[in-house]
Amino acid sequence: MNVTMQLYGQVLKKRCFSQTFLEEIFKDKKKASNAVYNLKKNNLIISIKKNLYSALSLSDKTPVATSFEIASNITESSFVSHHTAFEFYGLANQVYYDVYVSSKSKFNNFEFDDKTYKFIHNKFDFGITEIKHIKVTDLERTVIDSIKDFEKIAGLEEVLRCIELIKFLDEIKLKKYLLQYNNQFLFQKVGFILSNFSNLELSKEFFDFCKINAKNSCRYLCNKEDYKDFEFNSEWNICVPKQIYLIFDEGENLDV
Repeated sequence: MNVTMQLYGQVLKKRCFSQTFLEEIFKDKKKASNAVYNLKKNNLIISIKKNLYSALSLSDKTPVATSFEIASNITESSFVSHHTAFEFYGLANQVYYDVYVSSKSKFNNFEFDDKTYKFIHNKFDFGITEIKHIKVTDLERTVIDSIKDFEKIAGLEEVLRCIELIKFLDEIKLKKYLLQYNNQFLFQKVGFILSNFSNLELSKEFFDFCKINAKNSCRYLCNKEDYKDFEFNSEWNICVPKQIYLIFDEGENLDV
């Protein structure tokens, strides 16, 4: 038991880990597999999914790994993104039970501890930071990704309510990331949405940059079936649902 408890101390420090972590300790796959068996037998770890584990607290036998730590360890390239990244930064308007995980390597969605971990395909390495072993998109990429994918994740109104809680965005990073994506409609969506939040302290030059790269694209901001009344915004050549202006007005009032 002493050897098992010594090993428990190592996995407790790691918090969330795969069998590969134990193989690095033992330099032997069979010994690592036996270690997993012994740790589970002694109720010291729990299986999250195949080949992914969390240490358990000795006091109440609950998983010590947070959803953010789990998301960061699902694959070698996985990281916290979109609405879950807003939650990580304390900027989410609502608590979600879906955990959005971007990764180059595909994994099947799965449930653990009342949360559903959802795969989002990612092929870009920019705008990812690591904070206390948690890999997460920085605030600028979180905003861009959430605007880009709002119809798939969280929804437009929730994204806007998250943005209204932000006090500052680095427009140099925003421009850099937008150029990486190189999508006319994304320039248009980001430019229009962020132009309605004076709390972000973005310059006229940034919005001119978005307009130039959006070119003459004319589109609906979101699916026409999701909202009843739309209004054409001539500055950005975009049709937007009228009700979102109520959220923009709330943001202005918060900024006063």
